[in-house]
Formats: sequence, structure tokens, C-alpha cells
Amino acid sequence: MRDTSDKTVLIGLIVLTAGAVATGMAAPLVKLSGLGPQTVGFWRMTLAIPFAFAWLLLDRNPPAKPDTPAGPKRWFFLVLPGLMFAGDLAFWHAGIKITSVANATFLANLQPVFVVLAAWLIFKETITRQFLLAAGLAVAGAALLSAGNLTVAPDRWPGDVLSIATAVWYAAYILAVRQARRFASTGTVIFFTAAVSAPILGIVALAFGETIWPTSATDWLVLAALAVGVQIIGQGGVAFGLGRVPTPVASIVILIQPVVASIAGWWMFGEAFSPLHYAGAALVLAGVYWVQRRSRAAATASGLAKPPTKG
Repeated sequence: MRDTSDKTVLIGLIVLTAGAVATGMAAPLVKLSGLGPQTVGFWRMTLAIPFAFAWLLLDRNPPAKPDTPAGPKRWFFLVLPGLMFAGDLAFWHAGIKITSVANATFLANLQPVFVVLAAWLIFKETITRQFLLAAGLAVAGAALLSAGNLTVAPDRWPGDVLSIATAVWYAAYILAVRQARRFASTGTVIFFTAAVSAPILGIVALAFGETIWPTSATDWLVLAALAVGVQIIGQGGVAFGLGRVPTPVASIVILIQPVVASIAGWWMFGEAFSPLHYAGAALVLAGVYWVQRRSRAAATASGLAKPPTKG
């Protein structure tokens, strides 16, 4: 029978994986929308607010710890994920409109590089050689996955640059959620993320002169799918997992996103999906599986995982 720590990590990994699969649909859905990129981000977060608020009311915060922040510091850690996610969506949605779905998703998911560095340098987390090998395998697979759609065409460079910048924002978001989940429930975190980022993205959309109000049923359906499927289910699953799984491990599991996005891009937009892409997907899944096994083994052997966290 597994100990409590191993059960905690296992549950976190399962929910995190499901969340990563759901968020993998973000890129093809954004590309399907006829709205401006910043407007899509605004509505994605705005429509998610009531669902996130309901989750907040039903969810319970974890028991208070001795180092639980209070006062302004507590509010800072609750607001920070929303600020980082607003930057993430603003850059990423703009990049998706210019470059391919698979390319935008892969470049944005270079976030493990920044997450692992921050976890090691700032949070002093131990990064083992086996973890680095597994992470390298997953990142190499993600690169191979998007290789068929990479291009050096000048008209796609801006989208690629924006997508790379997204990786920095997304890494900062993951680390911010990690800090907030030390004392706040999943519902609390996703509510503040949506409530903080929505007005920022609305202001950015207006600044770029985008039309805010959707004019077709298709646009509303796409926005609803982004709000509920990607933001609430997807990012909610990621936030839940970050409360139970070490941050570097979570950043690798999230690399399932480009696999899902590439398959969806092939199915929805006819983007290439050749034997090379199958090999890349296999490498990503192998790296993710290796990281998950190592994480569970470490939790069982040394009890390094956090105690169970409600919400």
C-alpha cells in the first residue's frame, strides 16, 4: 500500500495530466476564432469568472502554515498569477495568429527551461541528472513534433518571437501559482487569476483597436470552450496539480500540450502530421512518463512530497 505522500503525488499527477490535455486545445481554438487575439483572451477570462467563483465558494483553503503570508503580502501572491497569465495570453494569442498552431504551442512550452532554472536558483530545489535526462527527452520530442511546421519565412518570425516570450511569462505564471497554492485553494487561485487578468486583457484589446463584441454564434462557442474547457478544467487542473507535485515535474508534464495541439491542428486545419511527428509525440510521452515515475518513486522513498492539500 502506498503512503500518503505517494497518494498525494499520484492524484496531483493524474489531475495535472488531464489539465494539460485540456489546455492543449487552447491554440487550435484561438486559431479557429475570428476575433482579435487580445479580445479572445479577454473573453476567455471574463466568461471563466463565474465558474471560478463557484469553485472558490465550494473549495476549502488548506490549513494555515507557520509561514502563511498575511496582509498585503498575501494579496500580492494571490494577484501575481493573474498578472503573469495576462502577459502570457497577450503574447501567446498574438503569436498564434501569425505562426502555426504546433509551432506556437511548442515555443510557448519551452517554459520548463525557465521553470527548472528558477526552481534551482531561487527555490533551491534539487534537480537530479535523471530528471534532466527525462526533461531533455520531452523537450526534444516537442521540438521534433513541431519540426514539420517550422519555417524561416520572415512573415512568421514575429509570431515565433512572441511565442518564445510567452514561455517566460508562462514560467513566471507556474512559479506564481506554486507560491499561491502553498496557502490558497485551487478555486481561490483560478478565481483571482481570471478576475485580475480579464480587465488587463480588455484594456490591451481596446488599445490595439480590436472589436470587443463577438458577432457570430461560432465565436461565442469558441469562447465558451476556451473559458470552460481550457481555463476552468485545463488551468484549474494545472493549478490543482501544482499544489501537490514538485514544480519542475509539473512543468514537464505540461509538455503534453503540444502533442494535443499538434493532433488538433492536423485534424482541424490540415497541418502536417507525419511519421516525424509521431516520433516526437512518442518522445514527449516517454519523457513525461519517466518524470512521473521518478516523482512518485521519490515521494515514496523519501517523503519529500507535501502533505495532502484540499482543493
